[in-house]
Amino acid sequence: MRVFVTGATGFVGSAVVRELIGAGHLVTGLARSDQGATSLTAVGADVHRGDLHDLDSLRTAAAAADGVIHTAFIHDFANFPASVETDRHAIETLGDALAGSDRPLIVTSATGLVSGAGVATENSRPNSDFHVVSRYANEGLALSYVDRGVRVSVLRLPPSTHGEGDHAFVPGLIDIARTTGVSAYPGDGSNRWAAVHRLDAAQLYRLALEAPAGSKLHAVAEEGISLRDLAEVIGRHLKVPIMSADADHFGWLGGFATADMPATSTITAELLDWHPTQPGLIADLEKGHYFGTSRKLS
Repeated sequence: MRVFVTGATGFVGSAVVRELIGAGHLVTGLARSDQGATSLTAVGADVHRGDLHDLDSLRTAAAAADGVIHTAFIHDFANFPASVETDRHAIETLGDALAGSDRPLIVTSATGLVSGAGVATENSRPNSDFHVVSRYANEGLALSYVDRGVRVSVLRLPPSTHGEGDHAFVPGLIDIARTTGVSAYPGDGSNRWAAVHRLDAAQLYRLALEAPAGSKLHAVAEEGISLRDLAEVIGRHLKVPIMSADADHFGWLGGFATADMPATSTITAELLDWHPTQPGLIADLEKGHYFGTSRKLS
């Protein structure tokens, strides 16, 4: 299968590209820069130049593919509505290009969108926190293309998609601990983040190419790691005190650090026979690679 991957040079997308190639698929990856193009060529992928704002480029690549995996998202929390709008236009363009073909389109979302009322399942409704409801609407937009002959699946990633090269929320916690001199958890630290290793997530993206139209999938290997457990590992590695703190201590990460976002993947595992095998989040942290150069998402 010829698969077009957006976000192909990113933390998750690059793992998806390697997973697909390893399984014998042909991959065309979207690249914004010469450096990105070189990295794709090095792993055996073809290069399609463009970005999420270049809708003509997205349309051309999708039309030429047997399936599309959309992993790209602009994580600009200072202007999140604009990021959601860009994602919406990209989904519309990809869906229009595949309409009537019964080809797969896998759209990335987040389990945090549907957390907040117990453990989130694939059938949970959206959370009202973090101004994410508009991004949840993009899930609905993607799924509307099922009625237009596209085999759409929505794949939700958990708050921690971890592994070497992670530059998201866990590195953010580590950088805050370095800056403040304490490794903090909110309140009593019992709130949880679901987690998955990026290599396990990449395998699920590959399996999702065969998922039934309208599938909602959770790339969740661990239902919930408490923020206190995370703080204890971080504090031990950085040799700083571990303590409770309020949301303000976490700066831009405050809303996420204080949220309880557990999730399951029972339905996904049964549907696609997906069984994660990579190390869990705490085990990954214990390897030490998270405590090198700062790589926080901002």
